[in-house]
Amino acid sequence: MDEFLNTLAAIVGRDYLLVDDAATAPYLSDWRGRYRGAARAVVRPADTAQVAGVIAACHAAAIPVVPQGGNTGLCGGATPLPDGRSVLLSLSRLNRVRELDTDNNTLCVEAGCKLAAVQAAAHDAGRFFPLSLASEGSCEIGGNLSTNAGGVQVLRYGNTRDLVLGLEVVLPDGQVWNGLRGLRKDNTGYDLKHLFVGAEGTLGVITAATLKLFPAPQARATAWVAVPDPAAAVALLARMRAGCGDRITAFEIVGRPALEMVLSHIEGARDPLSEPAPWAVLVELSDTLPDAALEEMFERELGAAIEDGGVLDAAVAGSLAQSEALWALRENISEAQRIEGVSIKHDISVPVSRIPEFLDAAGCRLRAIWPDVRIVAFGHIGDGNLHYNLSKVAAEENDAFIARTEEANRVVHDLVAELGGSISAEHGLGQLKRDEIRRYKSELELVLMRRIKTALDPTGLMNPGKVL
Repeated sequence: MDEFLNTLAAIVGRDYLLVDDAATAPYLSDWRGRYRGAARAVVRPADTAQVAGVIAACHAAAIPVVPQGGNTGLCGGATPLPDGRSVLLSLSRLNRVRELDTDNNTLCVEAGCKLAAVQAAAHDAGRFFPLSLASEGSCEIGGNLSTNAGGVQVLRYGNTRDLVLGLEVVLPDGQVWNGLRGLRKDNTGYDLKHLFVGAEGTLGVITAATLKLFPAPQARATAWVAVPDPAAAVALLARMRAGCGDRITAFEIVGRPALEMVLSHIEGARDPLSEPAPWAVLVELSDTLPDAALEEMFERELGAAIEDGGVLDAAVAGSLAQSEALWALRENISEAQRIEGVSIKHDISVPVSRIPEFLDAAGCRLRAIWPDVRIVAFGHIGDGNLHYNLSKVAAEENDAFIARTEEANRVVHDLVAELGGSISAEHGLGQLKRDEIRRYKSELELVLMRRIKTALDPTGLMNPGKVL
């Protein structure tokens, strides 16, 4: 090893400095297999002090640092560039629960804690941490914070940004900022934690967080609801909000092509309804009281919607197992798509009221160019976030279609901009949309972002080639 790598080995221990190809390979490609990079080494520190030591050493040697959590990101944000200059910093060994305060309803955890472990720690204390993603068994809370992850319960609880009260961050020169305050009111100047949430590791490395907890739900009601079109889904959301208040925890839309992929590729999956419908909505209500009236309220609103013609049919889960089966249909869409093959993926948001307009207009514009395009649309319609993915059914035609990704992106993203939306709702920018965002953000916004980057990371060593 050279002198620099010996310095890193002295900080973390030689067993946790990986340099050979077989050991580093799992860290150097993204989950989708779209990006593959190279690194001088993969470093696996055990605590914040070791993270600070590694970053200080990299800063002194002008070596870039790429932070990585569970490596489940979808935009290449945690994959190093192919030049091989960077050190990849894996946070997975920082996986301890530091403090649980049930009176304050807060949980302090380290960045390498898997999301499922954070949920379990809250559950064991009789509390609830609401962030929920399909990858929760492998993604880590540091990555969730760094990408401001969304998930299926944003409608009620907000994005990850809304669930964090304090952070501990190692800055690009190795200094440690301890902002782990569990305060809901702290009006003492700039709220620095929000600089690092959603920054994808470009401003510093999150090593721990103080998170909000909530009372644990005691009652849930889940249903798979067939609707004729997205406008009916939006109308159903308004009806459910009026009739059920903030008990609406999740409201997910699934187009028929997305469901068909799951039914084709996921073992044990079955359609909850006897007749196929063009669109379905997965609705879940929850309450902190064990109130039997929750299901009655649910069925009353669904029954009224069926009478009005806004709902075609519905299957209400009668048990936890049935509820989990319904959720599995939604959560396995991405896996089914991965099995099916490569597609052009979009993670967009528009105002909820404009979701039907987006789907109609996007379909028309795309089919005018590619009449046989397959549109797989699904996602968090309750907060205006759609995953809008495009492919050709025939594999031999799909390669040629994927080669026109930039053209397809322009159609979708220009429409999103026309409707006042965002080209990245919850996945971030990473490498995938780093250049694309320049078309849609104002020059002033980009200038301000660059000024913040320069102020905190003047030598540009933190996660280079991402976001900006």
